[in-house]
Amino acid sequence: MNLFFPSFCRSLWTGLLVWVSAAGGLAGAEGGRWQVPLAGNGYQTARADGGREGMGRRGGRWADPETVWSIFFRVDRPAVLDLGLKVSVPEGESVIRATVGGRVFEVVARGAEEAEVSLGRVEAAAAGYVRVEVQGVRRSGPEFGRISDLVVTSPTPGLEPVFVKTNEGNMFYWGRRGPSVHLGYEVPRGVDIEYAYSEVTVPEGGDPIGSFYMANGFGEGYFGIQTKSPTERWVLFSVWSPFATDDPEKIPESDRVVLLGKGEGVQAGEFGNEGSGGQSYLVYPWKTGMTYRFLNTAKPDGRGNTEYAAWIAEAPDGEWRLIARFRRPKTDKHLTGFHSFLENFSAENGHRSRTSRHGNQWVRDTGGRWHEVTRARFTGDATAGGRHRLDYAGGVQNGGFFLKNGGFFDEPVPLDSRFERASEPDRPPVIDLEKLEVMGR
Repeated sequence: MNLFFPSFCRSLWTGLLVWVSAAGGLAGAEGGRWQVPLAGNGYQTARADGGREGMGRRGGRWADPETVWSIFFRVDRPAVLDLGLKVSVPEGESVIRATVGGRVFEVVARGAEEAEVSLGRVEAAAAGYVRVEVQGVRRSGPEFGRISDLVVTSPTPGLEPVFVKTNEGNMFYWGRRGPSVHLGYEVPRGVDIEYAYSEVTVPEGGDPIGSFYMANGFGEGYFGIQTKSPTERWVLFSVWSPFATDDPEKIPESDRVVLLGKGEGVQAGEFGNEGSGGQSYLVYPWKTGMTYRFLNTAKPDGRGNTEYAAWIAEAPDGEWRLIARFRRPKTDKHLTGFHSFLENFSAENGHRSRTSRHGNQWVRDTGGRWHEVTRARFTGDATAGGRHRLDYAGGVQNGGFFLKNGGFFDEPVPLDSRFERASEPDRPPVIDLEKLEVMGR
């Protein structure tokens, strides 16, 4: 969406310099009034040297005129919006520019005590996200100021903006990361599943830092690829311990996930903070636009434990590489909960969009039969379900499933939607499982 039309004539608003003291405030308006915290809804989206300036719970502090803070909120209908900022200037006087949908407003702020300054009025032409970009123009003190909130006032009846409202449950962090979305696959009932297979493609431009494209999830862990830095990418395979804790040091010896073997170049250890267990990763230069094959297995060992393993290969016929084998104690089950997900683990990059394509899913039962998987249920995490962010989507595209999140796009796909891709029964995996099963032993 992001299309705005000024309420007054273009000549009045373009480049307008509004001289407002920091002791002033935004004039009241009939209708609703909301404070959009920068700490949960704002991002540094530009700086000349590519570095970062402060972002704290009281908002941004900045001195570089090339730094741009972008603040996002969503409206559920066309709306008239009066915008302002809660700002303090510890020393001197600052001119601050705000850009909304191509319209530019400038204000002068002064005063060490935080106060409201008015930016101006815009109209949102349709439901969707509003982006307000804030930048320093000039200052007489050592910094432009400290912004805590964007203030939104509207006379539009029934308007219900969507944004991260409070830090309850550490939501400023989770909200800035953005919503995670999942595909839960429908597998055959009445059979024990030993192997799960799928193919994943990350389209060009859909791979910002912090992205995790989880290909083959299961009841006790996950397996996929990540963008770790501008130069480093991982394949990640993890298995949770049956002992519930976020601190791996607290896991009793009898509940520890044991590494049984790993592939060449793979690092293995423990993880925490989101449950705890065994983790393995391979620094692997996967590329956008290329398709990768994922295979993992879960097999009871007959002694009250289950063994898990994972392999990756380039499509269509690249050589399979073992990631790792783990034994999970106090577990006697085959593979359950086959799913994929897409998430962002970098709060600084929650304003960037990421996309994954998931296709050609199959599972293999203990009798050696491959079953095609063509149906999936679309779900989201608490950030999506709690309506803190609505920039999420999933569906069927180019014969497979897709997931998308981040970027503050305007058209979410309803959670709990059901999708079905076209069947391709002539494409079961052709894999020498006996060869794979001896790897790492």
